[in-house]
Amino acid sequence: MEERRRTFRQRTLKGARIVLNDGFSTFDCTVRNFSPAGAKLKVASIIGIPDSFELVFDDGRRFSCKVAWRQEEDLGVEFV
Repeated sequence: MEERRRTFRQRTLKGARIVLNDGFSTFDCTVRNFSPAGAKLKVASIIGIPDSFELVFDDGRRFSCKVAWRQEEDLGVEFV
């Protein structure tokens, strides 16, 4: 499989939330790998998750994200 990422992603297992509607809607997720440019997220379902959102880590870090790809329970996101 050809690697298309611009930066190397470090494997990780961190809790986070996908935040929408100024914080009124959230989806729990697990960050499976991470780099300064993006991340791979594991979610219960991709249904209802829009193309852009804010990702909030359990430690308080926040990132604006754009979805690069989707699979059944995984999202690849770029930080914007």
